[in-house]
Amino acid sequence: MSPAQLRGHLAMLAFSALIAGSFSLGVLAAPLISPFALTAVRFVLAAALVGAFAALGPGIARAALAAPWRYAVLGGLLSIYFVLMFQGLKTAPPVSAAAVFTLTPVIAAGFGWLLLRQRLTPRIALALALGGAGALWVIFRGDLSALLALQVGKGEAIYFAGCIAHALYTPMVRRLNRGEPAVVFTFLTMSAGAVLLGLAGWQDVRATDWAALPPVVWITLAYIAVAASAASFVLLQFASLRLPSAKVMAYTYLVPAWVIGWEIVLHGALPPARIALGILATLAALGLLLRDDG
Repeated sequence: MSPAQLRGHLAMLAFSALIAGSFSLGVLAAPLISPFALTAVRFVLAAALVGAFAALGPGIARAALAAPWRYAVLGGLLSIYFVLMFQGLKTAPPVSAAAVFTLTPVIAAGFGWLLLRQRLTPRIALALALGGAGALWVIFRGDLSALLALQVGKGEAIYFAGCIAHALYTPMVRRLNRGEPAVVFTFLTMSAGAVLLGLAGWQDVRATDWAALPPVVWITLAYIAVAASAASFVLLQFASLRLPSAKVMAYTYLVPAWVIGWEIVLHGALPPARIALGILATLAALGLLLRDDG
């Protein structure tokens, strides 16, 4: 494993831990605020934070502003993902939603082949199949009859549509990046997303009584703006430039396990024992992927 690959793996390990918190907090805030309003403010705050780091660090060179449509494409994909995530979390349990998120490596692998011609080795293909099976087991809560009848919840279905956008985002980063530092590329992507969300969700932003929102919404907003947006976007962009798309998204297999930890800390809640098999399958999939560093 090269030093660049190792840094990419470490970035995604941190990414998975940070993302997990947004599920447990998001399920508390989602029913209390419009997904458009929450996501728009999140992008504005995160863009301001990342922009400050970019200005203090490498700076924003004029060359980075070339072909601004690139940032609109990426910001649009992320906007779709987060709006649908919080819409789905209104009804989907956090562990189940996190399991839906673990389907993104399979989809990302397909997009990676279409856009970048990244090919799967037999080991990666096996890992993706194992991880996907484990995710489905958790999504259907270990109920084989529900799986056979495709009885998936509405929230999970909405969030799955968002995950398709997220999976496409990963190879698009490598396709559209022209050598810009990760922090600069992230700032411009998030700024574009904030503009798009402002246009699409302006009525929701105006209609929200921000002063009357309960503390849990502000706590969630602060967390997702700093940890699950600014920090995680930089980590994802950093890793996407050093690892294949399927391997980057493979770290999503850790998210359900992290979410279980969050649920225990926040609520003392343990998931049903029957879904443990699915969690173990996703962790085994991650192990297979980490052993293959080719």
